[in-house]
Amino acid sequence: MRNLSLFAMAALLASCGNQSQKIEYPQAPADSTVYEAFGMRVNDTYRPLENDTASETLEWVKAENKITRVYLDNIPFREKIHARLNQLNRYNRQGMPSKENDGKFYFSANDGSKNQNVIYRMDSIGAEPVVFLDPNTLSDDGTVALTGLFQSNDGKYTAYTISRAGSDWTEIFVMDTETGELLPDHIKWAKFTDAQWLGDGFFYSAYDAPEAGKEFSNANLGHKVMFHKLDTPQTDDTVAFTDPDAPLHFHRAVVAHDGSAMAVIVGGEGSGDAILVKDLRKKGAEWITLEPSQDYTNEIVAIVDGKIYLFTAVDAPNNRFVCIDINKPEKKDWKELIPEDPQGGVLKSVQFAGKDNFIAVFDRDASNHAYLYATDGTPVREIEFPTYGTASFSSSRSNDDVFYSFASFLYPASVYSYDIHSGESKLYSSTEIEGFNPEDYITEQVFYTSADGTRVPMFTVRHKDTKPDGTNPVYLYGYGGFNITLNPTFNANRLLWLENGGIYAQANLRGGSEYGENWHKAGTKTQKMNVFNDFIAAAEYMIEKGWTKPELLTIEGGSNGGLLVGATVNLRPDLFKVAIPRVGVMDMMRYHLFTIGWNWAADYGTADDSEEMARYLLSYSPLHNISNDGTPYPAILVTTADHDDRVVPAHSFKYAAALQAANTGDAPKLIRIDSNAGHGAGKPVSKVVDEYADIYTFIFKNLGITPQTAGK
Repeated sequence: MRNLSLFAMAALLASCGNQSQKIEYPQAPADSTVYEAFGMRVNDTYRPLENDTASETLEWVKAENKITRVYLDNIPFREKIHARLNQLNRYNRQGMPSKENDGKFYFSANDGSKNQNVIYRMDSIGAEPVVFLDPNTLSDDGTVALTGLFQSNDGKYTAYTISRAGSDWTEIFVMDTETGELLPDHIKWAKFTDAQWLGDGFFYSAYDAPEAGKEFSNANLGHKVMFHKLDTPQTDDTVAFTDPDAPLHFHRAVVAHDGSAMAVIVGGEGSGDAILVKDLRKKGAEWITLEPSQDYTNEIVAIVDGKIYLFTAVDAPNNRFVCIDINKPEKKDWKELIPEDPQGGVLKSVQFAGKDNFIAVFDRDASNHAYLYATDGTPVREIEFPTYGTASFSSSRSNDDVFYSFASFLYPASVYSYDIHSGESKLYSSTEIEGFNPEDYITEQVFYTSADGTRVPMFTVRHKDTKPDGTNPVYLYGYGGFNITLNPTFNANRLLWLENGGIYAQANLRGGSEYGENWHKAGTKTQKMNVFNDFIAAAEYMIEKGWTKPELLTIEGGSNGGLLVGATVNLRPDLFKVAIPRVGVMDMMRYHLFTIGWNWAADYGTADDSEEMARYLLSYSPLHNISNDGTPYPAILVTTADHDDRVVPAHSFKYAAALQAANTGDAPKLIRIDSNAGHGAGKPVSKVVDEYADIYTFIFKNLGITPQTAGK
């Protein structure tokens, strides 16, 4: 094999200056692997790329990144795009205050200069804030992200969780809340966890230490709930809950604030969670099963005086809120406090607001609506929002202080204080983006018809003067899976697209939870094709209504959305000019063999389930359905990262190698492989700016558009 790191540069430079000239891609590590699935022979030519630590793979990664860097860095306007994105992202932002167990208020903030938000503390609202914890001091490059803060019940100690380089692996540290002094306690190899305090210690969830060198690829098995006593080594921690007969299950503890009861949430092999509870007031009490299956969404809001307040989809596909007496756990004795939404919306969350009230948030046509309820379930009033958007609340049972954050496509999150007695909202903090006037743009919600006649909602954002004359570039985004709703949210990077005359479109595809569990199920397993058809229909709608044409259409999605983009390009390569599949699930035949991929089987099914399921997965798997007959494909920029242990980079490696080897026309097929980064959560601002500068540079170049406002 030739030395990939010394790949000749002359051809690269020439190809960057002339898009029609075919790029000479590096030779990927390959072999003749073929395997059988229910009698079907499946080629896996690029199986060697699954070994992300092999020298051949590392050399290929270097060569691919070199090609991508030369291509992008030689586009004249990339530097201006980077400068404008840096300006857009460096805005002052502040989170909601939260009153914690020590009686003080905590909030996150960033003056725009930091890679990670800083945690501040103040004695009371309006008092001078002081730095409590600055995650930017935990690494030189901002790649250590703070993922949670958890105070002990007496407020004396604070446990905090971090992620390094975007990995799902979690470390836990403990500090003296008052002084900030770090205690010797340090937990490693935790994952999908918080810290639930009980007395002089806390519960957390973890795996056994992984095999060296395979920390980011091997399957994770045997999730345990552990108990850590302060001032003891992790090796002395005890197992509080485990299920050796179910190594694919997740286990997470929830403990009552008064220590009276404990619950374990069990997930991993369904689209929801099972729930077990134990009355800690009774010596030798056994676990009680509240819900045995993982078929339903279940979230414990609080455990108070032997009563469990549960947000649940049991007997309610659009969710409801119930109260359960731990001594009467049968479903017939569950007391319903907030029923399914009579207006056809989906209940999304419930939380205490003081001892006498709940705040409930509903989704209606993918936009948030919030209401105040008395604790007996009596509605009090709506909490009014100004437009389509997304809200989150900071409140607790221990006090009446309520704050909420509201954001939309054009406005970053503003924080309001809310008086639960008068119903008055007061602006607490807001921000503006330099050089961007949101009043110049409009957000609309439209509905279009998918292939099978289903009515699908979509948000569009554009300049108010944009006309439907077929000349507008459109950036179409989707996800469509795992019961996740795409609400209107703010993203500073998106503003660059809008101020350059682009239209942003966000389709609410089946597979999400926009209309409850039935909407979700309609986009899973052997109905997954509905998701792709919904996305294709969204693009066709934008064309039919005169907003754009295929030559100006870009599609993007990440993770499950990366799968969406990859599959859709294979189905309709003629419909798009540019495609950006980010950290995507591209090998549907083997996804379940890596890290926590097995957890996605409830949405996808696996190739081991049945011949029908295997054939269905193979029929749309992005890796296995790339055309090789000369059909022109869009320009494609694949993105992934070396520390992505959610969707391992092998998916993107194999897909990019197959794309580059196939006969799909001369439009570039590049891959961007980030270092010291993961699936996306906790990524420092500097890396976000770098990534989107590359993405937008690639898009504009291949649409034939020179951005006019970059570098304001």
